[in-house]
Amino acid sequence: MTDTFVVALIREALFTVLIVASPMLGVGLIVGLVLSVLQATTQIHEQTLTFIPKILAVLMAMIFFGPWMLHTLLSFSEKILGNLNQFTFIR
Repeated sequence: MTDTFVVALIREALFTVLIVASPMLGVGLIVGLVLSVLQATTQIHEQTLTFIPKILAVLMAMIFFGPWMLHTLLSFSEKILGNLNQFTFIR
């Protein structure tokens, strides 16, 4: 296993994690922004007003994007396990 192979493997793993997490982070960001504007206009500064809707929005994003996220993670796992013979450990 060469250094470039390990770096490429780590790069692909991090890219996969970013791609899978981005829908939930994006939905949470948009809901948080909308609620912040709502709180600024109404001057209601209740902590639970932002916390509960963000949790529900991220949960809905997980339900909606769940099959795609699972497919992406399974594809990455199949690629890793399919090339397991290339992982030679030299001591």
